[in-house]
Amino acid sequence: MLDIKFIRTNTEEVRAGLRKRRSSLDVNQFLDIDQKRRDLLLEVEELKSKRNQASGEISRMKKTGEDAQFLLEELSALSARIKSLDENLKKIDQKTADWLLSIPNVPHASVPEGVNEEDNLEVKQWGVKPVFDFTPKEHWELGTALGGLDFETAAKIAGSRFVLLKGWAARLERALISFMLDVQTQENGYFEVMPPVIVNRESLMGTGQLPKFEEDLFHLANTNYYLIPTAEVPVTNIYRDETLAEAELPFGLCAFTSCFRSEAGSYGKDTKGMIRQHQFDKVELVRFTHPETSFDELEKLLGHAESILQKLGLHYRVVTLCAGDLGFASAKTYDIEVWLPGQGKYREISSCSNFRDFQARRAGIRFKPAGAKKSQFLHTLNGSGLAVGRTMVALLENYQQADGTIIVPEVLRPYMGGQDQITSN
Repeated sequence: MLDIKFIRTNTEEVRAGLRKRRSSLDVNQFLDIDQKRRDLLLEVEELKSKRNQASGEISRMKKTGEDAQFLLEELSALSARIKSLDENLKKIDQKTADWLLSIPNVPHASVPEGVNEEDNLEVKQWGVKPVFDFTPKEHWELGTALGGLDFETAAKIAGSRFVLLKGWAARLERALISFMLDVQTQENGYFEVMPPVIVNRESLMGTGQLPKFEEDLFHLANTNYYLIPTAEVPVTNIYRDETLAEAELPFGLCAFTSCFRSEAGSYGKDTKGMIRQHQFDKVELVRFTHPETSFDELEKLLGHAESILQKLGLHYRVVTLCAGDLGFASAKTYDIEVWLPGQGKYREISSCSNFRDFQARRAGIRFKPAGAKKSQFLHTLNGSGLAVGRTMVALLENYQQADGTIIVPEVLRPYMGGQDQITSN
């Protein structure tokens, strides 16, 4: 959420940010609502002051035996007018709150212009694309043939866009989770937590999924609860409505959770395989930082996510999202896209974002600078370190052999009981 004072004093910057995002929101609508609100507040304050004066005068007149009937009538009219204005003020306060919750973050100056993912800017590549002397297969073909991926049984149990992992696939998923958590905690300095995967509405409001993206969430019927779309939600909200000491910043938390998304609006896309599932596993990284260093921390966060792919020996590229492809709450985002030889394309495996104080303002997360009287909002960042299912997809496609078997990367072998090759269950 943007600061209301920032919108008033930096209107052109906000307007330019909305244009850059290709947003249809009109700042003038907000300014009109805000001005009406301020005018109402001023009128209410003036009338309450008159009411107080009238009450004091009535009290004095009663003590002296004077007739205060005309003042009593004036006081009644004032009270009725104040009540009516207060009701109008509540309505306009709600309009103001709704508007503030609907406006996206202002893109950082370094975010490129553009409409969609076709306009994202590649900033680096790591490794080289593997070369095969045969036509590489897609992960779902490989995993099904080896008996590890079972989409039919998952559809029977739940429906489409689910997978049952069996044998080596279940163990590989567990190995990847443990490997990722070990790297992030032992090498990259993150503190591990295991949060609930069910959260309340307030938590989703705090990180920006609500109210805008409700259709993409799984809402538990007749409750205030939702299944999480990402661990970013519960981990960020650990500090909701809290004030941290400046000396604590920066720090990072990591968490493994299952995630749940309805994928509304994506029907017909990636219907085969594990790319776009309703339920998937992810190791999430969340950083809490000082405003002055948050973009340095974004580069650090990106490196932490990249380190997993580098250790696995997977070729990838990093792109900066253009303004038109930027997430609602993000000021700047890097996507890491891993190469999938079976598909012959790059696919997103991590998004690393700096939200500046957008989430912190919504969630009430502050820090108090040393020696300062007032606290201020800190900056939050998050990124996948990594999406586990998509990492398995990348391993199957990049390490496949001509006979359909899969080589296990060396760093994963200790987590796989020394297994160096996947043949079948």
